[in-house]
Amino acid sequence: MLVRFVRFSLFLLGAAGGYKLASFGALAAALASFTPSFEAWPWVGVAAGGLIGWGVGWWAGERLRHGLEAFGALVQRTPLADIVTGVLGAAAGLALAILATATLPEQVPLVGAYGAVLISAAGGYLGAVAALRKRDDLAAWLRLPTGLSSQRPAASGRYKILDTSVIIDGRIADIARTGFLEGTLVIPSFVLQELQHIADSSDVLKRNRGRRGLDILNRMQKESKVAVEILDRDFDDITDVDAKLVRLARRLDAKVLTNDFNLNKVAELQGVEVLNINELANALKPVVLPGEEMVVHVIKDGKEQGQGVGYLDDGTMIVVDGGRRYIGESVDVLVTSVLQTAAGRMIFAKPKPAERAL
Repeated sequence: MLVRFVRFSLFLLGAAGGYKLASFGALAAALASFTPSFEAWPWVGVAAGGLIGWGVGWWAGERLRHGLEAFGALVQRTPLADIVTGVLGAAAGLALAILATATLPEQVPLVGAYGAVLISAAGGYLGAVAALRKRDDLAAWLRLPTGLSSQRPAASGRYKILDTSVIIDGRIADIARTGFLEGTLVIPSFVLQELQHIADSSDVLKRNRGRRGLDILNRMQKESKVAVEILDRDFDDITDVDAKLVRLARRLDAKVLTNDFNLNKVAELQGVEVLNINELANALKPVVLPGEEMVVHVIKDGKEQGQGVGYLDDGTMIVVDGGRRYIGESVDVLVTSVLQTAAGRMIFAKPKPAERAL
C-alpha cells in the first residue's frame, strides 16, 4: 500500500511539474514562440511529466519495497531487548545533544541551524551504538540477563550455563529431574547452533550424538524441575564457543556446567565458577578404603607384568596385582590403595590369600 502511494504521488508530482514548466516561465515562452498556433503544450507537459514521475515512482517504489523487506527481516531476527536498548540509547543521546546545541551561537552562519541538526543526529546515533555495545554490562549491572526471564533468581540458585558436552552427556537431565539443581539452566543460542551442526553432520557417530543432545534438551524443558531457558545471545567478535561461554558467564555472573576439562581450566583462570558433572559423579561413588574386600570380575590384562583389570558397576577401574591368571573369572581381592585423579578414580588390589585349614 505504501509503495503504491509513493508511485502515485510521484506520478502526480511529475504531471504537475510538467504542466507548470510548459505553462509558465522561460520554457513556456520558448515553446510558444516556436509553435505559436499550438496551444496544447501544457497537456504535453502533463503527459511527459507524468511519464517521468511514473518511471521515477516505479524505481523508488521497488527500492522502498526491498528496503521495507530488509528492515522487516532485520527486526525479526533482532532480539526485542536490542531494539528497546537501541531506542533508549538513541533517546538519551538525542537529549544530551539537544542540551549541547542550546549553547550554540545562532548568529554564526551554518552553526546555529545546521549545526544543531547535525549534532542531534550524531548524538542519537552515538547513544544507540553505545547502549547496544554496553547492553550486556547494563544487564549484568541491573541483574536482568538479556533474553531471560525478568524474574531475578534467588541468591542460592544463580543462572547456570550449559555447554555442548554436558548436554550430549545426558546426565544433567537426570540431575535436574531430582531437584538438586536450583536457579535457571541457560542454553545459549550458539550452543544450540553447535548442537544442530553436530546433528546435521555426515558422520554417523556425530549425528547421533547431536540428535541425542537435542532430545535431551527437549526432555529437560518438559520434565525438569528447574527452569530451562534458551538465551538468544551471541558474540560476533568471538568464534570459539568456549570463549563465548566464558564471556557470557562473566556478563551474567553465572556458573558453567560442563564435562570439558579444558573449558573447566580456562573458565577458572578467568574467575568463572564451573560445575563439572564428572567431578560430581566421582564424589558420589562409594568410598573404598585400603584393606576392604570385594569381588572383581577380571576381564583383561593390565599394563604391568601379571596385572589384571576389572571394573565396578559404576565404571571404576580396578587393577589387580597378579590377576592376569584370573582373566574371565571372578576373584576375591583386597584393596591396597586408591588413586583419585581429575579423570576419575582407580583402585589397586591384590587377590585375597586363601585361608589355611586348621
